Amino acid sequence: MSSNKSSVLAMRISLIASFVMLVLKMGAYLVTQSTAILGDAAESVVHLAAVTFAAYSMSLVGKPADADHRYGHGKVEFFSAGIEGMLIIVAAVFIIYESIQHWLHGVAPANVGNGVLLVVATIIINGGLGAYLIWQGRKAKSLILVSNGKHVLTDGWTSLGAIVGLGLVTFTGWAAWDPICGLLMAGNILVSGYGLVSRSVAGLMDVADPELEEQLNESMARETAARGVSFHALRHRDAGSIHWVDVHFLFRGDISLREAHLIATDIERAVHSSVQKQVVITSHLECEDDHDELHPNDDQVT
Repeated sequence: MSSNKSSVLAMRISLIASFVMLVLKMGAYLVTQSTAILGDAAESVVHLAAVTFAAYSMSLVGKPADADHRYGHGKVEFFSAGIEGMLIIVAAVFIIYESIQHWLHGVAPANVGNGVLLVVATIIINGGLGAYLIWQGRKAKSLILVSNGKHVLTDGWTSLGAIVGLGLVTFTGWAAWDPICGLLMAGNILVSGYGLVSRSVAGLMDVADPELEEQLNESMARETAARGVSFHALRHRDAGSIHWVDVHFLFRGDISLREAHLIATDIERAVHSSVQKQVVITSHLECEDDHDELHPNDDQVT
């Protein structure tokens, strides 16, 4: 099965599982009236909406470049991660509000045993699904799947927090443990949501990947030196599963265009195979003799 087909299948499984978990959690809330479980269910509502958008984004990522999108549609991954992160933050705010209300009014959960069984079922589903999505996402270099997998695991932690809250209420008789655990869960998912939003903003603003930067510089230096060529103006931008790379190569003035092009192509292939991420390299060929005269501002992009 191709990487793209495997990713699409993983997303479909996630969508179905998200709906099943939402039904289970809403059932658990109706049985217990627990604020922690309500928060957990609210997070699942958000997750279902996020997965739906992520599935749509996945369909765009696979589309080739066209007249309106010359660099393809990979950037939609960052929109997907950003929207999912924002929805997680919204869910956290809702959980905080409900937890405080239940604490102030002394609302105690009921039918704890039945509710716990339903939530345990969702934890088992979440654990397996989250690990699978992250594994498949890293394998396919898909930010959408990795983000979705992390959200699923976060959902599992909120479910575990709900169980802890119910357990403390049962053993201590103090109803406030339920909203307290709800607040702790909200703090945890706020951190997760912030991480996704930060990753989204970094991708949309073309923040340089320091790991890729180091790999590209080392590889470019090695391959150009081996061929008597120098380079500068190295830039790269993240387009989701692909990184676009621009670089200028400096050749001696008496070299033929054919030879320079062959050397540049050879360097590009060597660099491409030496870095860990999928890159598309575009090189600009220049002569050492008149470079400074023709390109006086090149240093501004080095």
